[in-house]
Amino acid sequence: MKAAWYEKNGEAKDVLILGELPTPEPGPGEVRVKVQVSGVNPSDVKSRRNRPIYDPKIIPHSDAGGVIDAVGAGVLTSRIGERVWTWNAQYQRPFGTAAEYVCLPQAQAVQLPDHVSLDGAACMGIPGLTAYEAVRRCGEIAGKTVLVIGAASSVGHYAVQMATLKGARVIGTVSSESKAAHARAGGAVETINYKIENVAERVKALTEGRGADAIIDMDFSTTTDLVRDGALAPHGTVSCFGSNKVEPPTIPFRLCLTTSLSLQFFLVYELTPAERASALTGLCGLLRSGKLTHAIGARFKLGEIVAAHQAVEQGQVTGNAVIDIA
Repeated sequence: MKAAWYEKNGEAKDVLILGELPTPEPGPGEVRVKVQVSGVNPSDVKSRRNRPIYDPKIIPHSDAGGVIDAVGAGVLTSRIGERVWTWNAQYQRPFGTAAEYVCLPQAQAVQLPDHVSLDGAACMGIPGLTAYEAVRRCGEIAGKTVLVIGAASSVGHYAVQMATLKGARVIGTVSSESKAAHARAGGAVETINYKIENVAERVKALTEGRGADAIIDMDFSTTTDLVRDGALAPHGTVSCFGSNKVEPPTIPFRLCLTTSLSLQFFLVYELTPAERASALTGLCGLLRSGKLTHAIGARFKLGEIVAAHQAVEQGQVTGNAVIDIA
């Protein structure tokens, strides 16, 4: 099969290899997916650069849309021909979705509604599930204000939609007018350009001085300052899944204590079985409803995987980056 892989950490142009590898066969409890679209996420490029190599070859990417073409022992043959989306394909496993085929436990290949494109499928495993869990951890948000950090990002795009569908008033931070338009198209009623505006002051102005009831946070290293400056209302929640800086930020403990703030941290790869089951059920329900829109900001061919990784690393993509495999 055609595939892309790396054998050492480093820059995309220095370590990504294109070539032929043996087509895998599904083991017991596994399905083989013929990948048609592979999703490229920030965590994929971070893994290529920094995650220790634990196998001679690492095929990157966890997300994909494709069709099951073979099953292992213990899996119903009726699943052959099923359109699916994948999750955690390359988490703690060497072989991800940047290849013509991927084998993985059958639970990690989720049936896709007929009306949902394979492009959309390739956006579900990390962006879709992260957004769903981030919104869930905000609690009851109907009629409340939610601030989405990075509202035009791949996760932010879904978080804006999901929070809006739950009845929240969404404010999104962006870095340009084009990204503001993208966030508004997803349902954000207000946007704040964090490069030229004081985010905390704008949030307070938009909430009569109270602050947002919840913050969906892709960068805890800067959101701690927003909390310190009053962007989060008393009894509010920060739902956090990332940070752009390795250095631990200083948490304003006294403020968190005296205003009863909640800090919710999670890693989408490490949801508990119950959390995973709930998220899969909820996300599949949203897909069946047809209420989610999928934003493909850039698409590449497998032979252009270096360019795809570079585009994601450099923040050049509004929405999701995908690679056409078929």
